Amino acid sequence: MNVDVAIDLTACDREPIHLPGSIQPHGMMLVADRDNLTVTHVAGPVEDLLKVQDWRGASLARLLGEETADRVARLTQSVARGGFVGQIRLATRLFDVHAREQGETVLVEVEPGPLVPASGSSILGGLEAAGLAFERAPNLKALFERAAVEFRRITGFDRVMIYRFLDDDAGAVLAEDRADFMPAFLNHRFPGSDIPRQARALYLRNLVRVIPDIRYEPAALRPSWQGEPLDMSDCALRSVSPVHMQYMQNMGVGASASISIVRDGELWGLIACHHATPKLLPYDLRVACRALSGGLVRQIKAKEEADVLRERIRLRSMEDEIVGLLSRAPSLDEGLGEILPDLMQALNADGVAVLRGGALLHGGACPPESVIRDLAAWLAVQERTEPFETSRLPSFFPAAEPSREVASGLLAVTVSRDEPFQIFWFRAEQVEEINWAGNPHKIVAGPDGMLTPRASFEAWSEAVHGRARPWAPAEIDAAEHLRRAVVEVRQTRRMRELNARLSETVAEKDGLLAQKELLLREVNHRVQNSLQLVSSFLGLQGRASDSEELKASFEEARRRLSAVALVHRRLYRADQIESIDLSRYIEELLQDMAASMGQEWDGQLSLRLEPVVVPTDRAVTLGLVLTELAINANKYAYGGRAGPIDIALSQAGGRLSMVVADRGGGRRGPGQGFGTRMMNAMVGQLHGALDYQDNDPGLRVVLTAPLGFEADA
Repeated sequence: MNVDVAIDLTACDREPIHLPGSIQPHGMMLVADRDNLTVTHVAGPVEDLLKVQDWRGASLARLLGEETADRVARLTQSVARGGFVGQIRLATRLFDVHAREQGETVLVEVEPGPLVPASGSSILGGLEAAGLAFERAPNLKALFERAAVEFRRITGFDRVMIYRFLDDDAGAVLAEDRADFMPAFLNHRFPGSDIPRQARALYLRNLVRVIPDIRYEPAALRPSWQGEPLDMSDCALRSVSPVHMQYMQNMGVGASASISIVRDGELWGLIACHHATPKLLPYDLRVACRALSGGLVRQIKAKEEADVLRERIRLRSMEDEIVGLLSRAPSLDEGLGEILPDLMQALNADGVAVLRGGALLHGGACPPESVIRDLAAWLAVQERTEPFETSRLPSFFPAAEPSREVASGLLAVTVSRDEPFQIFWFRAEQVEEINWAGNPHKIVAGPDGMLTPRASFEAWSEAVHGRARPWAPAEIDAAEHLRRAVVEVRQTRRMRELNARLSETVAEKDGLLAQKELLLREVNHRVQNSLQLVSSFLGLQGRASDSEELKASFEEARRRLSAVALVHRRLYRADQIESIDLSRYIEELLQDMAASMGQEWDGQLSLRLEPVVVPTDRAVTLGLVLTELAINANKYAYGGRAGPIDIALSQAGGRLSMVVADRGGGRRGPGQGFGTRMMNAMVGQLHGALDYQDNDPGLRVVLTAPLGFEADA
């Protein structure tokens, strides 16, 4: 790059790409007077397609036929002011006709239709199948992967990417489906300058944009346009920026299509389609892509909202548990010391600190005490709404820079400014390795100082420091709820102290109940320890065995025993001993199971668990059934290797539903071994039923059973 030439970094943002004065030559455009529909300008191969030379001043009826001209007139006079007109046959091929009113003119676009038109039923059937696949995706990652597959199936392009715009206008490729010969861009980022602002604005207006041949020669309007340039923003044939054409050629692309993903009126991202050779995307497929993009947006919203709801329910459950522990503690200070691990776990923090008066309590990974006290003083004078949250603390509070490894993220609330009384949650620095499709910092300029499209898309990595994982809105709300709960606990304690004498009788009763609960928790604690000891013996015996079959049997027995022991461990910690939150029990059970199965199982278990409260004895049985289903998935679906397993839990009325699904190649129904017989017996004990379904691929097992409270009653 010539350093003596001034580089205009905003030139691409100012390029008038909506006023090109030309079209892509695979179709033709007729510009007619709005009042009498006589043609004044044309672009493209008009003479070849219409077999006329004297088109200037001719009527649309003469050039395209009375029926088509009448449809154009009615359409441009409607509320929509334009849209799809219909099809006409030119020579031996059908062409799609679009018309739109533009100021004092009517723009009529004629472009080739498909060589072999697809039937409406086949297109609708494909959309229905894709929509069903979107609905069945267990999470957003699977949804994006399925979307890439479905859009490639519909469009037939060599590479389809799900591309999302980030906060800094850069784009990230979340999913990709491609032919083997096409280079991969999965998980790569593209700088915001690759798609200028005015291009993003047009993506909001034109939801599908197609360039059938990247190396086309623009066909200019004839005769030369006089006066204010013709606005071609809504034209399907509008010629694209030469910079963009060169950019796509540098990528090795022969044709492209972009389908906008618009959420709540904003451009969320794109479905970017590339083909190695020229390729059309006819109107009927463009309509199908628009419809499918809308379905994708609805599924994105639904799954994000479901994730937020589940997270809010989990946080509210933990809030209640924390408040209960704090309320039962002998004093507020002792209670705060006891709940530090729960505070940290509730908001997925790496460290937590509580400053009350002059006393400082902390747990986990926290910055030095002096930094925490300075941070408290700094927050006290900040005019900010509560809570205070950031994922880049050193950029706001430079004194935290030396501690960024443990405190790059901060979420803080002030319980009382008088004492002072503040709670801090810290998150460690999360050094992010970003893979860019080419160096985003390398500026390429021509001799005139104008930016030119970059020619390299080789993976280029950089590490971003000083940032932590951002705090989710649900976590920020939970921090505020906890602040209010602590305030209420403080007020309740003060009232309790004022009414201590009147509460002596009640206190004696509470003491007896507490002793009973303590005894029951101690019994559960001892049972849990004994079960843990037996589990350890099974593990030792398994490792000592020379038979792989015996080792596997011992390991299965140990996992079954762990499912029982976990219930007693939770009962030892919980306030309620008659019932248990099955979702939290399953979450801990699967964490223990994954840890025992090895590091290769990290991230393979996908959980969608709704809070379901069941009697304790039924939780043991359900845990054993779940353990058996997970063992079967490991053994039969993946041959003992790691593989994705989806677990879901929900409640409808007085019944629960537990789903265990794999994506492997295992059996399609129940077996005949000991584990299956034992599992069937336990399902019968629950008065439930097992349904084995095809997961396409893999096996999906659904257990339905009553909650059990009615039977106990």
